[in-house]
Amino acid sequence: MSTPNATEMNLFQISPLGIFWKSLAIGCPLLFYAFLFSHNPHTQFSSDPFSPLQLKFPASSSPNLSIHSPTNISHIGFIVISSLKTWNTRNPYILSWWRPNLTRGFVFLDEQPTQEYLPWPSTSPPYQINENVSNLRIYPKLVSPVQVRMFRSLLDMYRVVGDGNKDLRWFMMCDDDTVLFVDNLVEILDKYDHSKYFYIGDNSECVGSNFYITFDMGYGGAGYALSYPLVELLATRLDACIERYSHLHFSDHMAQSCLADIGVALTIEKGIHQIDLQGDISGLLSAHPQSPLLSLHHFDFINPIFPSMDRYEATNHLMKAAKFDQSRLMQQTICYDKKRNWSFSVSWGYSTHIYENTIPRSILRKPLETFKPWHGNANPPFYMFNTRSVTNDPCEAPHVFFFQSIEFDSASKNHLLTTYFRASPRNLPPCSPDGNHSADSISKIQVLSPATTRKPAGVIECCDVEYKAEMDSTEIVIRSCMKGEVVA
Repeated sequence: MSTPNATEMNLFQISPLGIFWKSLAIGCPLLFYAFLFSHNPHTQFSSDPFSPLQLKFPASSSPNLSIHSPTNISHIGFIVISSLKTWNTRNPYILSWWRPNLTRGFVFLDEQPTQEYLPWPSTSPPYQINENVSNLRIYPKLVSPVQVRMFRSLLDMYRVVGDGNKDLRWFMMCDDDTVLFVDNLVEILDKYDHSKYFYIGDNSECVGSNFYITFDMGYGGAGYALSYPLVELLATRLDACIERYSHLHFSDHMAQSCLADIGVALTIEKGIHQIDLQGDISGLLSAHPQSPLLSLHHFDFINPIFPSMDRYEATNHLMKAAKFDQSRLMQQTICYDKKRNWSFSVSWGYSTHIYENTIPRSILRKPLETFKPWHGNANPPFYMFNTRSVTNDPCEAPHVFFFQSIEFDSASKNHLLTTYFRASPRNLPPCSPDGNHSADSISKIQVLSPATTRKPAGVIECCDVEYKAEMDSTEIVIRSCMKGEVVA
């Protein structure tokens, strides 16, 4: 824009013509913007989940977000990798965490749904069809075209989103047999500057998987998050990178290799779980690290996480607790009943263990090895963490109770009451020879936890234990630790 000269300035100031042109100069932009907003096509109903109409901003937020404003659920674009072959059996996992009209994203399929899949359920993410990778120049040399399709979902998503959704801050990629914990994910991503390049994920639980692929990778089934600017940059060179790494077998390995070439390394978040394990993973879930639970993968390859339920029932049962307070879900709290010489380990919303002995925290934080490694022929060391062996020693084997129900405490709405029932008899003698310390009579454990605030990530809490012999139960009250409190 040029600067007006002296004659023009004088004309604007004193002549009737100047007054007219001055009024027109001020008024026209105002009329233009009034017209623009009154005729905004996005004020019409749109089925596009990335339309501004679909955004859900908190009352304290504004669509004109600065990079310093808190991240909320509308800032994440979810990329769920699926196929027509797996859709019907895995859709229930997605439905357990997807929130229609709040979560934004797509399920990416390998082909157009046939009539048996239609009408597409409104409770599920809308679908997109991946671009056919057979059109790629490098296609004949690809070791795994299916994995390339999965990796290119990032590019397909970026193209669907387009430049009109700069309010997106993160892309979250995961498989269709993964359960996400969205509230915790929002809180974790809010820690990072989304305007920078970030690649956030976690390794496999198995040493072998990391060794034979790479320790530097965020495993894609469990999910990894990429900041918008990073995806924007990656999109310009993704296909060239596929040509460079056409020999790789896994989509997440391609992603990690491409990002490493850009200069971006993995940022570890311990709450993302690939679950490269087999069988009963209750031992792992009962000793979750002090980090918000973000995802659980491979639900089709493990036992149902609650006894006497199928996989879908068990998933939905866990989400009952998650809907009340994801910040506490599976967070381990350890406390002691010194009068009876009992140790308690609470995995909030999942399980509670009683040990008929005083066992140090350093031991109870190690998961019981109820599971097996992903690779059946693997040699030790198997896992990326220390474990405890399952034992029949009555002084080391727990009485196991699983989450049954959750409600607000009737006496005080400031607390949540979770109830845990015994899974099965322990069928072991008491730890103490005289039987005074036996916990066999206890049929349920009730846990009171604060309901008004989210549990800060990484903060260890304390608890008080009250044994109620007349009710064959124990009550545990979780609370903040007092200054200098000795917890063991």
